[in-house]
Amino acid sequence: MPADLAVIGLGHLGLPLAQAAVAAGISTLGYRTGPEGGSLTPAELRRMLAGGFRPATNPAELGRVRTAVICAPTPRGADGALDLGQVESAARALAARLRPHTTVILESPVHPGTTEAFLRPLLETGSGLRAGRDFHLAYSPSRVDPGNRDVTPAGTPKVIGGLTPACTESAAAFYGRLTDKVVRARGPREAETVQVLETNFRHVNIALVNEMAVLCHDLGVDLWDVIRCAETKPFGFQAFRPGPGVGGHGIAQDLGGPSGRPLRMVELARQVNNHMPQYVIQRAAALLNEHGKSARAARVLLLGVTYKADIADQQGSPAHEIAVRLMELGAAVSYHDPHVPAWSVLGRPVPRADSLYEAAADADLTILLQQHRTYDLQGLSVKAQLLLDTRGATPTGAAHRL
Repeated sequence: MPADLAVIGLGHLGLPLAQAAVAAGISTLGYRTGPEGGSLTPAELRRMLAGGFRPATNPAELGRVRTAVICAPTPRGADGALDLGQVESAARALAARLRPHTTVILESPVHPGTTEAFLRPLLETGSGLRAGRDFHLAYSPSRVDPGNRDVTPAGTPKVIGGLTPACTESAAAFYGRLTDKVVRARGPREAETVQVLETNFRHVNIALVNEMAVLCHDLGVDLWDVIRCAETKPFGFQAFRPGPGVGGHGIAQDLGGPSGRPLRMVELARQVNNHMPQYVIQRAAALLNEHGKSARAARVLLLGVTYKADIADQQGSPAHEIAVRLMELGAAVSYHDPHVPAWSVLGRPVPRADSLYEAAADADLTILLQQHRTYDLQGLSVKAQLLLDTRGATPTGAAHRL
């Protein structure tokens, strides 16, 4: 049965798009490109199926849709470059079935120029059709904020850059069914660079406050109070908060190598953020020493091992490196996370605390890595022998803050 939309790639980008499309009354086909991190609860899947969502395993079904959006993941490869393997697989599967007048949109994070120089030839060679004449081709940066209940697809503007003005308008007509505002870029390269700028903006600003956290600790200054005061400025400032590292799927891009001029600030931000797990270990070891304990054989409880609060996604979470470094020091590591029933590090399962308060009371050191809303931080600060809060989420004076 034909569908209005095919979402190709059902990971952290594709699933939210498919959910939004189904909620908007668009009959949607979902096609996986490979092992992907996105998942649905049974209740969510039932709602989507009832609303017109249909998982597809036969690529032939991709040739029966009006719009196809490629949301395949683009992780970093061994050489540090974006791996376009799943985008290529998606393009080849679609190209062999591509029909005239179809609108093809890429949402995967890519370097500027990828839509025209990489995706377009794959689609044209595989289909015998010409982009901009026989089918529409456009890029739209994905804007997904997992776990944020205040942001809806309808309230999130979508940027679109088409190969031709007609391509842009065709993509705009599709996204106009999902969002209240469509923003037209000059072309695919501009739209792709929007994604680069938005991702790098996050990484650079987190790096700034992470450096401020180290500086303020050395100076004896309460950074969290500094941020509280600074964010009252009605112009020229946006509050970011430090943490134990930067996780998530959005990878900072410095655009070095053959793809363009390196962005030195982005590379420096990556270095700063990558150092934060080690800084957490330094602070943890210092706290234990101040209380007459050694990291060796210390019982350390990690709270929240996902990369973001109130979701189960562990992509890039700094918790993994922190656990590894603690184990290397000889610490006995356990964890608690309401969204992660089992967790392994270095191929070995990490003991999970069943009773949170008892585990915090028994641990020599408890480290809050993620502030899930189910955590009673006031109660934890009372129960824990020693609590290091890397998120500034505990009441003032209740714990040692990063």
